[in-house]
Amino acid sequence: MKALILVGGFGTRLRPLTLSVPKPLVDFANKPMILHQIEALKDVGVTEVVLAINYQPEVMLNFLKDFEAKLGIKITCSQETEPLGTAGPLALARDKLIDGSGEAFFVLNSDVISEYPFAELIKFHKSHGGEATIMVTKVDEPSKYGVVVMEEETGKVDRFVEKPKIFVGNKINAGIYLLNPSVLDRIELRPTSIEKEVFPQIAADQKLFAMVLPGFWMDVGQPRDYITGLRLYLSSLRKRSPSKLAGGSHIVGNVLVHESAVIGEGCLIGPDVAIGPGCVVESGVRLSRCTVMRGARVKKHSCISSSIVGWHSTVGQWARIENMTILGEDVHVCDEIYSNGGVVLPHKEIKSSILKPEIVM
Repeated sequence: MKALILVGGFGTRLRPLTLSVPKPLVDFANKPMILHQIEALKDVGVTEVVLAINYQPEVMLNFLKDFEAKLGIKITCSQETEPLGTAGPLALARDKLIDGSGEAFFVLNSDVISEYPFAELIKFHKSHGGEATIMVTKVDEPSKYGVVVMEEETGKVDRFVEKPKIFVGNKINAGIYLLNPSVLDRIELRPTSIEKEVFPQIAADQKLFAMVLPGFWMDVGQPRDYITGLRLYLSSLRKRSPSKLAGGSHIVGNVLVHESAVIGEGCLIGPDVAIGPGCVVESGVRLSRCTVMRGARVKKHSCISSSIVGWHSTVGQWARIENMTILGEDVHVCDEIYSNGGVVLPHKEIKSSILKPEIVM
């Protein structure tokens, strides 16, 4: 089987982290976002993953070469010279996706994190005999999204309603699809939307089906959702493989600590924290609802909550970092500094406190 991952462009919503690497390579729960997807695809027998990309393909491919060998899966790029939306890239990658087997292929949005129930998706797709299956997820506020109106029993999609003013349902497109090769005949090579142009057409032919995604779902393309996504991911990990989570008297709730990270005496860590490879957390530190990425150092008695500390950054002693502060790569926060929602670009030194949310160039 094959899969196409829609990587897209600059990842502006996750800056300053995406100033250092393309968005799919930003760490999430201690490994690049896209790797969560590639591993899950490999587990259901996908042998080739095509990345639809229009920004820094070399960086992506160089990075993923290591994983190709490790996972035993072929990873190639389909590069857009102009942004082609969410359907155009399928037309562009047509020759890579069609191998004459007539087998369905996966399409994924690269920002989506979930339990990836691909085996169930394949089974459902084969059972209904339609042309395409989309995964949908239930949300509390459907008025912010495009809602999928479907038959509960069969999963057949009736229509799509964009940002409904009155309640028509609470299921939205989860950005995970399984499509028959015939879908490619419906797509022209031009900037076009799979959600707004292609799927409504398949639904009108009564060949589009939806499966409700079991478990959690999050689009982690922006910081607040990234932190929420981490919480959901860690609580799912607690159910599926609790041995991967850290334990001990200094741990509260769900915490993921890389084996090469070092944690000092008298710390209190959690809930919902990920500490990456090679990190050093000195004594007396308090961490909650945050990510500390590879090679970062958090000095004595500092406190970090609801924030992201980028690669190789340093947080000084007695510093307080909170309220969606994001430190880009190699940022150095001096001792006793307070940051309230500061967004700090890479390679900066912060010598004075950031009292209200702002971008520090």
